[in-house]
Amino acid sequence: MQIAKVRGTVVSTQKEPSLRGVKFLLVEFLDEEGQPLSVYEVAADNVGAGVDEWVLVSRGSAARQVPGSENRPVDAAVIAIIDTVSVDNRPLYNKGTQY
Repeated sequence: MQIAKVRGTVVSTQKEPSLRGVKFLLVEFLDEEGQPLSVYEVAADNVGAGVDEWVLVSRGSAARQVPGSENRPVDAAVIAIIDTVSVDNRPLYNKGTQY
């Protein structure tokens, strides 16, 4: 899993039938200091995340382990919305104070 920040949404009206009803997010991966890596990916949203939230992203075959996703052509999935992150006993991110 990797930590990422939701930067936007991706809308597609025509898609593979198994992806109907799936929301897509544009996520930017973050380093251990919470700084953007300028590495982006489109991820299927399984948890209802929104723009600017920090999330956990599962990639590769693990992204298809989410129930109901086994037969979907998905390489990345948002599997959690992060509440807090701390590194070396210091707070790095707190969802309640980020906005």
